Amino acid sequence: MNKELMTARILEAKALKGTSWEAIAEAIGRSPVWTTSCCLGANGMPEDKANAVCEFLGLDQDVSDMLQECPYKSWDWAVPQDPLLYRFYEVTGVYGDTLKTLIHEKFGDGIMSAIDFTMSVDKEENPAGDRVVVTMNGKFLPYKQW
Repeated sequence: MNKELMTARILEAKALKGTSWEAIAEAIGRSPVWTTSCCLGANGMPEDKANAVCEFLGLDQDVSDMLQECPYKSWDWAVPQDPLLYRFYEVTGVYGDTLKTLIHEKFGDGIMSAIDFTMSVDKEENPAGDRVVVTMNGKFLPYKQW
């Protein structure tokens, strides 16, 4: 078992059950973003949550064990080809320097944590076309001076 096979088995079970990430997350008492990230192999789960996912989806212990493994965090450095992913790449390219400048102005020299971090994805209904609302909330970590 590896993270890729784990994800494939989770996706298959999710499809067979006809359920959503929201429902899986609700069943284990966690956020949909974190739950999905773990199930796609980008984060690890504590044992009780991994077991709960497997119970909900009817999966066996080997999937639970792999959900608990620490992932190797890496990504492809190529420009994403998927249009949705490309838009996030584009947002960072267009607004990245602006975000960095404004964060430094408000907090000082440092970074936003991706470890002490939460994110939500919401839908805002709008007569001109529904809106995607992505909220990222990360702890500010100042650079240490010594």
